Amino acid sequence: MNRALLCFSLFVFVLFVTLGTGASAHELRPAYLELRQTEAETYDVLWKVPAQGENLRLGLYVEPPTGCTNVTAPRGSVVNNAFTERWTMQCAGGLTGGTISVAGLTATMTDVLVRLERFDGTEQVTRLTPSIPAFVVQAAPSVLEVARTYTGLGIEHILTGIDHLLFVLALLIITRGGWKLVKTVTAFTIAHTITLSAATLGWVHIPQQPVEAVIALSIVFVAVEIVHQQRGIEGITARAPWFVAFSFGLMHGLGFAGGLNEAGLPAGHIPSALLFFSLGVEVGHCLFISVVLLLIAIVRRLRIPLPRWAELMPPYAIGSVAMFWFIQRTFSFFD
Repeated sequence: MNRALLCFSLFVFVLFVTLGTGASAHELRPAYLELRQTEAETYDVLWKVPAQGENLRLGLYVEPPTGCTNVTAPRGSVVNNAFTERWTMQCAGGLTGGTISVAGLTATMTDVLVRLERFDGTEQVTRLTPSIPAFVVQAAPSVLEVARTYTGLGIEHILTGIDHLLFVLALLIITRGGWKLVKTVTAFTIAHTITLSAATLGWVHIPQQPVEAVIALSIVFVAVEIVHQQRGIEGITARAPWFVAFSFGLMHGLGFAGGLNEAGLPAGHIPSALLFFSLGVEVGHCLFISVVLLLIAIVRRLRIPLPRWAELMPPYAIGSVAMFWFIQRTFSFFD
């Protein structure tokens, strides 16, 4: 193995072990606001905020436009580490042109995904951040807004998906860069695009928990293959990494679909939203691989001497973290 790649891998895997043993992948969850129009001036509201336990939740609160009043009192509950509130509000003249903001968002590192569904079938989906804590309700979403929102969602999903990045990094180690890496990443891209599209459009229905467990198992498999490669045993991943990337990429695509299903697809812009989410995922992949390759180039100049047994540390770190995820996700079947 390239010593520069090994040095960088050691650093990265210490980070992954720290993050992976303290929490599962996709722990950075956004808040979610859904507004469903039921009459000309009436909306059912669903508000979900990340929480830890029943008494600890983020201090985020929805601030509707002036002229909106609650018809029913908010009904709160805690489900799957999220504080959920539901209520109905009435807004004179409707929401179009009004500004909806989230109080307290600027003091956090959390994003808020907002979905407005009108009874004529049109939707507006946007993403609020600490730097942009409010938005103006439009009569209909523009293609530009859909592109901005869903590209951002795709980038955020992959860069906060530690398990997906760990799989890509494992492929980078076993292919050792070059054209073999390009072909492997291309096969991975084609595969997860197929299943992402199929699952999002409703052509395939697979429960998310088994999917997440198999994703973790895919990382374990590649980690074992790295160990075999370093011991002189050429496994299927070393011989045909594109085949392994494509096979497991089908399952990773179902994992990406879980993130997209939380946002939903805006009516009238389904192809565009799906396309830009996929592009966002690929932009995130490219950013991650570019950073890895850049750091490898920097570390290569350091010429740090390491014993040969140190080469086994990265795959064992990968396998340990991924196996922890696999066991954790398997036991979640019984929750």
